Amino acid sequence: MSDYTISIRPFGQHAILIEWPNRVEEAILEDILQFKAYLSAKYLFPEKWEIIASYNSLTLVERNFPIHFNVLKFNLNKWYAERNLIKVTRESYLWRLPVCYDKEFAIDIEEVANKLNTTVEEVILMHTKKSYTIYGIGFLPGFMYLGGLSASLEINRRESPRLKVIKGSVGIAGKQTGIYPQESPGGWNIIGNCPVTMFNPDVDKPVFVSVGDKVEFFAIEKAEYDLCVIENEAGVYTIQKNKINA
Repeated sequence: MSDYTISIRPFGQHAILIEWPNRVEEAILEDILQFKAYLSAKYLFPEKWEIIASYNSLTLVERNFPIHFNVLKFNLNKWYAERNLIKVTRESYLWRLPVCYDKEFAIDIEEVANKLNTTVEEVILMHTKKSYTIYGIGFLPGFMYLGGLSASLEINRRESPRLKVIKGSVGIAGKQTGIYPQESPGGWNIIGNCPVTMFNPDVDKPVFVSVGDKVEFFAIEKAEYDLCVIENEAGVYTIQKNKINA
């Protein structure tokens, strides 16, 4: 695994921020996640530390006491240099999520197709044939920033964000796609809706996906969507997933 130049700086009394080169690359994300797994297994145990990975950074949060920055910075540099001496296995998954691209939900899909000089059918095909990497979870609880969008689907955010984007809306913007886990304002181009609940505060793991996981979408008809909604609300819908070796 490649070595990168990392920077380490304080992020408040209880937190520290480690940053990798400011590029969106799977190799960088993999290095970040392996270092996170190594720290959690060897030095910064979960009962005392929360470690948050995103794009090109790790945020370390000490749950109870202020951080001694200089001491921790010295140790982190040492631990980063030794991180490959012991292979730490981490679990990651490929999730397959249903999306209904019906016009009722895909309120921007015709405009997207026109701007990209293609057809609605091609937009759906391009969106469902790719495997996406979760680079970050944020903005809203459970909102996945999915990288890997086909270059043929790259499109700017809407000039005027909407005040209301419904729960489950699937959007694209720039080089990314994602699902709105709850109703909220938003400026991405909406091309469908996913009936799977992405954030559930009533379960032990409110967000079932993790940074570094993969996501694939598959198209469903409106009748299938309605059935998925019922099964999801009843707690009997089974999300398709496969373990990825990491």
